[in-house]
Amino acid sequence: MKSSTSLAKILTAGVLMAFACAAFAQQSYPSKPIRFIIPYPPGGGTSIVAHLLGQRLNESWGQPVIVDNRPGGNTIIGAEAVVKSPPDGHTILLASSTHVLNPLLLSIPYDAIKDFAPVVTLYSSELVLVLNPSVPANNLQEFIALAKSRPGQLNYASVSAGGTTHLAAESFNIMAGVKTQHINYKGAGPALADLISGQVQLSFAAPVAALAYIKSGRLKAIAISGETRLPALPQVPTFTEAGLPGFDVRLWFGVLAPAGTPKEIVDRLSHEIARIMGMPDMKEKLVGQGLEPFTSTPEQFAALMKADMAKFARIIKTANIKIE
Repeated sequence: MKSSTSLAKILTAGVLMAFACAAFAQQSYPSKPIRFIIPYPPGGGTSIVAHLLGQRLNESWGQPVIVDNRPGGNTIIGAEAVVKSPPDGHTILLASSTHVLNPLLLSIPYDAIKDFAPVVTLYSSELVLVLNPSVPANNLQEFIALAKSRPGQLNYASVSAGGTTHLAAESFNIMAGVKTQHINYKGAGPALADLISGQVQLSFAAPVAALAYIKSGRLKAIAISGETRLPALPQVPTFTEAGLPGFDVRLWFGVLAPAGTPKEIVDRLSHEIARIMGMPDMKEKLVGQGLEPFTSTPEQFAALMKADMAKFARIIKTANIKIE
């Protein structure tokens, strides 16, 4: 009897200690500067958001947030740096949809799902189908009819082979029953420059990259992904409105931590970042760039990553996409 009582006391003490440690981890976090790794070059939209978010986290917690740009390798270099960091919440990654695309097409030195702890999504970007103004189509149905009459003769620009814009175009080819040809570019700038000059005829672009060209008339926007029209482009119908329901390819951006980061720290990060991203001025800055505020719990983010990986895998298989 004494033995059972002693065991019960030990187990109770262990549980209480675990709760105490968890509470301490949450209360003491962050205990030093947070390194926010951005797997893209400085100056882009991701860096701007990261600096804004970092400034607000510093105001909340009194610890500086160091934005560390680690471009290269289709975001693999930055992601690997996070995987190799201590799982204590002091190194985090700004990831995008590319994170779950990479393992489907490339050999990568980590597991994109198992080696990371999803924290929170930040924002998303729909993709808008833009045409060179010389293309004789003013809406989606006219363009589909044109593409069917010229199989393989219309070229589309992507901002990276195997990236989201590439898969969006191939998904469109499959759903619309057309054949447009892929021309790969290294970045949105060169892709849109050739689209404007007429070297290629179409592209699926993030509104933040194409907005100024659409408003100036240098590009013609005929449809946008998503369930509702974008406030920054209210005149552009969704694919569903334009007659192609079910087209659903978009970019998302979120925060990942190394796997093994204590749940209490993940939750604290998630709640605070979601609160900051929900502030009116943060939302206004995102919407003004054609982006959509989009926050989720760690569990919802994990489900999104797995669902998108499965969706992209189906597109890649059907379109027989390979990266040499």
